[in-house]
Amino acid sequence: MATRKTTKRPNVSAEELKTYYREMLLIRRFEEKAGQLYGMGLIGGFCHLYIGQEAVVVGLEAAAEDGDKRITSYRDHGHMLACGMDPNGVMAELTGREGGYSKGKGGSMHMFSKEKNFFGGHGIVAAQVPLGAGLAFADKYLGNDRVTFTYFGDGAANQGQVYESFNMAALWNLPVIFVIENNQYAMGTAQQRSTSSPDIYHRGQAFGIPGEMVDGMNVLAVKEAGDTAVAHCRSGKGPYILEIKTYRYRGHSMSDPAKYRTREEVQKMREERDPIEYVRSLLLTGKHATEDDLKAIDRDIKNVVNAAAEFAKDSPEPALDELWTDIYAETAQA
Repeated sequence: MATRKTTKRPNVSAEELKTYYREMLLIRRFEEKAGQLYGMGLIGGFCHLYIGQEAVVVGLEAAAEDGDKRITSYRDHGHMLACGMDPNGVMAELTGREGGYSKGKGGSMHMFSKEKNFFGGHGIVAAQVPLGAGLAFADKYLGNDRVTFTYFGDGAANQGQVYESFNMAALWNLPVIFVIENNQYAMGTAQQRSTSSPDIYHRGQAFGIPGEMVDGMNVLAVKEAGDTAVAHCRSGKGPYILEIKTYRYRGHSMSDPAKYRTREEVQKMREERDPIEYVRSLLLTGKHATEDDLKAIDRDIKNVVNAAAEFAKDSPEPALDELWTDIYAETAQA
């Protein structure tokens, strides 16, 4: 098994770098706005922000193709935006409005997009992992050459159904990439206090599943590892594990004061390893963009996010009779 902690200067175009910068910045600004709306009481229930982890999903989406699927946990807004879901619909769902992707009934943790092959958003820890293997099973059965990205965290990696899924995925040679978004804290518990092995991706060895560790603060390293994993799965070699070392800047959820770590630790990561600043530096030092160019991108992103917030506020709440819809699927009688 390999370890991909860094990447050599890749042959990446200026446009690709700008795309990564824009997509990560969209997630960052969207999540900042979501935090504001939560503080104003416009978002209820739980709300888990993705700030700091943007390079993971942007890098992997860059390695995906049309028709590939993704499924994740409750920290899911970044995944929605990265796969192309409309910020208006995502924000409206966060605020429980009719214009949301699940008509305001799913909220932060449970929205879906059939069009974008986004299968949730799941609130139960690790519940999405066997579902992701199931999606890959369907693709293998249909023979359509598709891959499923199944995301879960370092805390979820200790759940039993993860290893049941590893076993079946290896046994059936399923085209699934198990993505461990290791942000180093399972809610408030540091990885070294909850996980017996320092490297989680090694756990695939028992099932014959190859994998690697990746620097999750470097979008180019993530893209490179994603290409390797996708090629492995698409060539019929079965599942692959990516343990992507990342870091969340905010608490586990909006109600978490994050007293289990120091402000200095978070600030050091922000100053030295920020994934957006890394790409920003590449753009500037490579003379692919000027400060004014990047400020223009930021203004554009802020306009998109502000428009999404206004769309959400203007969208009506679901009618009461929506409680009785989307419960059962009707099938034609034989």
